Amino acid sequence: MPIPEDVTGEEIDKDVRQELQSLPKTLAEDVAKNLVMVARLIDEEPERAYAYSRVALRLASRVAAVREAAGFAAYATQKYGEALAEFRAARRMTGTVELWPLMADCERGLGRPEKALDMAGAPEVQKLDKAGQVEMRLVAAGARRDMGQLDAAIVTLQSSELASNSVQPWTARLRYAYADALLAAGREGEAREWFAKAVEADRDGSTDASDRLAELDGVEFTDAFVEDEGEDDDAGDEDVDVAADDTDGAEQDEKGERGDDKH
Repeated sequence: MPIPEDVTGEEIDKDVRQELQSLPKTLAEDVAKNLVMVARLIDEEPERAYAYSRVALRLASRVAAVREAAGFAAYATQKYGEALAEFRAARRMTGTVELWPLMADCERGLGRPEKALDMAGAPEVQKLDKAGQVEMRLVAAGARRDMGQLDAAIVTLQSSELASNSVQPWTARLRYAYADALLAAGREGEAREWFAKAVEADRDGSTDASDRLAELDGVEFTDAFVEDEGEDDDAGDEDVDVAADDTDGAEQDEKGERGDDKH
C-alpha cells in the first residue's frame, strides 16, 4: 500500500511507539506508517483503512496495538467475526478490558444479541471506566432492541448518566439512543424532547439528532440553488412571452400601415 510522503510514523501515540520498539527499526517504521494510515482513513474511507491494517498485521501480528488497529478497521467495515477475533487477541496480550463493549457489539453484529447481553452482565463491566460502562449500556440496549424488547431497551438506557445535566463525550450518543428507542416504542413526544437534548450536547456533530428533530417537527429542507435555477427559467419564459407579444404587436402595426397605403 502506498504511503504518502508526509507520513513519518512519528504521528502515532507514544505508547504504541513504545510497543513497536520490540521490532527491528526499519520494520517498526513501516508498521507505524501503516498504523497512521489506518487512523487517518478509518472514518472517511474504512475499506482503505482496513487494507492498511492488513499490511500492518502481516508485518507485526504479535504487537497488541496492531491487533487492536486491525480489529477497529474490521469493525468499521462490518467484518464483525474478524473484528472480534482481533479484539480477543489484543485483550489476551494486554489483559485489559477496554475492548469489552466492542467485543459485545461484534456479537450483536454476528446476530447473537443474547451473547452481548451475557457480556453486559459479566464482572468485566465493573472494571471499565465510566465511558466504557456507558458504551456497554448502549450495546446492551441495542441488543434488547435486536430482540424486539423495546421497553427493556428504554429501561436499560435510563441511568444517572442520562439524567445528568453535565455534558460528557458520551452524552449526545446516550441521549440520542434513548430518543431513538422512545420513538421506536411510539412515544413521539418524549422522543422529540430527548432528540432536542441530544442536539444540545452534540457539539461536534457526532449524531444526526438535529435532522431527526427537524423531521419530527415536519421541517423540510430544499436546495435553494435548484429553486433559483427554476426561478431563472420561469423569468426566461416570461421574457420570451414578452418578446413574442412585442413581435406580434409590431407585425399588427406594420399590417395597419400597409393597409393605409393601399387606401
